[in-house]
Amino acid sequence: MLTKPHKYIPKEFSWLAFNGRVLQEADKHDVPVIERLKFLGIYSNNLDEFFRVRVAILKRIASLGKHAQVEGGSAEEILVRIQDIVMQQSQEFTRVYNGIIKDLNAQNIYIISEKELNEEQGRYVRQFFLRYVRPRLMPLIITKERDLPDLKDEAIYLAVELISNKKRNTYALVEIPSNQVGRFIRLPNEGDKKYLILLDDVIRYELNDLFYMFEFDEIRAYVIKLTRDAELDLNDDISENYVKQIAQGLEKRKEAHPVRFVHDEDIPQPFLDLLLKKLGFSKGDAIIKGGRYHNFKDFMAFPDMESPKLVYPPLVQIPHPHIEYGMSIFSILKKRDLLINFPYHSFHHFIDVLREASIDPLVREIRMTIYRVAKQSNVMNALINAARNGKKVTAILELQARFDESANIKWSNRLKDEGVRVIYGVPGLKVHSKLCLISRNEKGKLVNYVGIGTGNFNEDSARVFSDCILLTRNPAITQETSWVFEFFDKNYKVPPYRHLLVSPFVLRKKIEQLINVEIRNARAGKPAYIYLKLNNLVDNDMIQKLYTAHKNGVDVRLNVRGMMSLMPMHDPNLPPIPAIAIIDRYLEHSRLYIFGNGGAEKIYISSADLMARNLDRRVEVATPIYDPCLKQELRTMWDIQWADNCSARYMDNEMSNRMKQPVNELEYRSQDQFYKHLKLKSIES
Repeated sequence: MLTKPHKYIPKEFSWLAFNGRVLQEADKHDVPVIERLKFLGIYSNNLDEFFRVRVAILKRIASLGKHAQVEGGSAEEILVRIQDIVMQQSQEFTRVYNGIIKDLNAQNIYIISEKELNEEQGRYVRQFFLRYVRPRLMPLIITKERDLPDLKDEAIYLAVELISNKKRNTYALVEIPSNQVGRFIRLPNEGDKKYLILLDDVIRYELNDLFYMFEFDEIRAYVIKLTRDAELDLNDDISENYVKQIAQGLEKRKEAHPVRFVHDEDIPQPFLDLLLKKLGFSKGDAIIKGGRYHNFKDFMAFPDMESPKLVYPPLVQIPHPHIEYGMSIFSILKKRDLLINFPYHSFHHFIDVLREASIDPLVREIRMTIYRVAKQSNVMNALINAARNGKKVTAILELQARFDESANIKWSNRLKDEGVRVIYGVPGLKVHSKLCLISRNEKGKLVNYVGIGTGNFNEDSARVFSDCILLTRNPAITQETSWVFEFFDKNYKVPPYRHLLVSPFVLRKKIEQLINVEIRNARAGKPAYIYLKLNNLVDNDMIQKLYTAHKNGVDVRLNVRGMMSLMPMHDPNLPPIPAIAIIDRYLEHSRLYIFGNGGAEKIYISSADLMARNLDRRVEVATPIYDPCLKQELRTMWDIQWADNCSARYMDNEMSNRMKQPVNELEYRSQDQFYKHLKLKSIES
């Protein structure tokens, strides 16, 4: 148990506890049953990324020797503990999955295997296989003499064993083409009963057809999957060669060292040993046995089965109270600042800003930071349209947005072809800030309008991520935003920021100063508080400052969705720091910093978590909220979330994920309540 004062929870363990909260959501019976399956998919997808990134880094560190240290111990010790936690969660995953299957059956929905097909279903599967699946299958025969080609990181395979009583068994691998065909195949309904079969089992059903030229007495198949190191090895030469470096790094990623192997627990040991040897795994690697099915991330796309009550009801987005269709956004911003809350407000509002800017004759220039965008991005199309209409357009495009590198390379080429100026960032820094600056000629004077957000300019993620964006023409904020864009152009210029908190220059220092103000106020007997809503809190120096604030009587409250290395019970002589984490329908993604400031409360929204990478190795921006109405709206959001007793978990040293439950009070789900709050505001306006 981690209880030593002034210590920290290793972030790997805290991350696994976060994913455990996702797994909890799949086990909650107040969540629609198909959505529970999707939470299993999210859990699986998260775990894949964890192994591809964090475990891969730890393995690199561990390769330096037994004494290679990270926060919490040696890299080897951390890897062993990770393996233990993942195995425990795997058992819980299986239990939850089996429970969901029973609940689906109670709704007359059945996921059946190839062994359960009746005659009519078998004919249907046979025709489906011949038409859609068989042409895409290219079996790979495994021999002791021949090396295996590099298996794909994202794919799953059937490891096929052809058993012969007369000669040696034959082994083969078959990639399951779920990206082309889909993982779930609907079978014909039988009365009220609805049936599905996984693509894995469609192939199992027809294995005899696939290997007809071999002599065998029995054929068996087991699902396997491997995960590769996803880190890109690059230097920091920001030039035209940078695109080439990223592209080469992506090619190397396909051949990167495997860091995890997951397999059906029923696979015979000799076959498993052969595969592990061929794939380069060794003793001590993450080799995890599981059930019959893997790649559960595909369950994120589980069909709704035409059963509305088994999925979340569609979100009816709320009209923004101050945005009228057909009215210029610039004329609105002359009167007031705007705060748009996604997904409750439509992301179309921001697209409308870009569309208007692209055709407004008074607009001279548009500058934007780009990190992750939608596959069919209306944001990028609006920038292209602006360039076609003669506007000066600059995109600060971050090529190292993990797992979006390839898409961003394609977008950079297209933007350049359309006349958009593309800047690839700053040497040694990742551009993670969410900024848009529009320059407009008004009565002979250039006036700037800005958007500063907490999340990506991405209409796809804006449907499922809870984020916000400030739109303003406040001169103090627009001036300093223009300085950030000038820095992208001239990296040697670091202006004296007074309003925006910009990393890696002033964000860390300013937050420390704000915390110090609260400490001084608490010591003077004045009200003092720090309320933080974050995705991650793992920077040791920041945690130490919060420990100090708490010791001095500052009211510290934390709402941290993901990793939290801070130990709430950091001092046995003090009550714990109150901390919660909320997992619900929408992924809580906005960052909010609130400081009491002696009664003149300060509120910031930000793209930055309190992590060393955000504070020291990225260009991040936190903006103050000056409009009193918008400050009140954000404070209301904080208060609503703090009162949640349905989706919130208590954060403690043991990472127990204990649910915060109603006691003699009504259920209070913060996402529903904030929606109602915004809806009421819209009606009242």
